[in-house]
Amino acid sequence: MTTDTTERGRAGSRSRVGRRRAVGNVATCGYTGGMETGIRELKDNLSRYIRRVEAGQRIAVTAHGRVVAELVPPGSAARQSPRSRWDELIISGALRPPQEAGDPFEDWPDIRLPPGTAAQLIDADRGKA
Repeated sequence: MTTDTTERGRAGSRSRVGRRRAVGNVATCGYTGGMETGIRELKDNLSRYIRRVEAGQRIAVTAHGRVVAELVPPGSAARQSPRSRWDELIISGALRPPQEAGDPFEDWPDIRLPPGTAAQLIDADRGKA
C-alpha cells in the first residue's frame, strides 16, 4: 500500500494530511486457484477478467462480501455439473459434512396427522378451543 503524505503549516502548527488507496475492491486469490472480485472492480476491468476466464481461470463475483455469480470458461465442469447449495456451504466452511453416511432421520417414527390437526393443536395451545 502506498501512502502519500504532505505537511501543511498553519500559524506555527503542523498537521499531516494522508491519502491512502482503498484496498476494499482488490481482487483476491484463494487456495483453489480461483479468484474473487467485487462488482465494481469487475466492471472497471471487465476485459482483463474476461481474458483470465478465457485462459481457464474461475472468477467469483461478490456483492457486499457474498458470492453472487461465478465466471467460468465455457464448457467447464461447473457448467456441466453445478454444485448444490449444500456443497457450496460445505466448501465455504459454513457447514461441516456429516460424520456418518445415510439418512439421520431413518430411525425416527413416521408421524402423520390428519388434515387440520396442527391448526387445532395451535388453537388449543393458545386457549382458543
